Amino acid sequence: MLGSLLTVLTAAAERSRAAGRTASERIQRFETEQVTLHVLAATVVFLIVLPVLIAALVSTKRAGIVTSISDLAPGGHALSNYRHALIGLEFWRFMLNSFVMSVTVVVGKLIVSLLAALVIVYYRFPYKNAVFLFILFTLLLPVPVRFVPLYRLTTELGMGNTVFAITVPYLASATTVFILRQHFLSIPASLVETAKVDGVGPLRFLWSVLIPMSRAVLVGVSVIMFVYTWNQYLWPLVIVNAEDLQVAQVGLSLLRGQASTGEVAWSMVMTGSILTLLPPLALLVLFRRQLLETFTIQQK
Repeated sequence: MLGSLLTVLTAAAERSRAAGRTASERIQRFETEQVTLHVLAATVVFLIVLPVLIAALVSTKRAGIVTSISDLAPGGHALSNYRHALIGLEFWRFMLNSFVMSVTVVVGKLIVSLLAALVIVYYRFPYKNAVFLFILFTLLLPVPVRFVPLYRLTTELGMGNTVFAITVPYLASATTVFILRQHFLSIPASLVETAKVDGVGPLRFLWSVLIPMSRAVLVGVSVIMFVYTWNQYLWPLVIVNAEDLQVAQVGLSLLRGQASTGEVAWSMVMTGSILTLLPPLALLVLFRRQLLETFTIQQK
């Protein structure tokens, strides 16, 4: 009898120790996975930040002295380089053109997308779903495919080499329409019925109800559209010939030949790159919460 009791107690103790070892192994495995994920995340962040860091270091150098990795130590010409790029080479003008273009596109695109989303969600008309699918289908078209017909249309309308040429083609956005449509669908239908009972018209409903309830989403998509428009290079390069209308991304290529030796002035190019990076980076930092809310709403 005593032997049986000892056997039972021994087996229970072994099971307890085995369970303890299993729990300890799980905790250790979890900690190992967490460390691995953190190391991978840190590596990815480092690889993303590294080009920006190199550009910032090169922008502090004199033109033409960066020939090896050992030359990437910080230089003492940061203020003179940035002053020369902004004022001496008038890079501020390219940045101003990019800013005007981006703000114009953001405002125009918001107006067009808000009206399109309002019609798609709250109006009933034949083939409404087909129209929405056609809008989404435009996302599948590569941008270079649209360049030739868009260029011909723009030049035939007499808008070539003007501010309208670099802004009007960007006013329609299937992505923004889709995001706003999804958000409008999440708004309770009772608000629509209440507005109809109160005699509120569509535009007043949009201005007084939908826009205030969509503030975070509108800020988020505005930041996305601003960054996208700010980074445009190929279309302004193709459609605009006048240097005084060019944008910052194209203006960077004009900084390449500013070295007195005839070599590529990499310090000036990197200085312009850092200057070009600052406006969208500032927007992303200031409105990061609204950006996260925008993507969270779409996931819901």
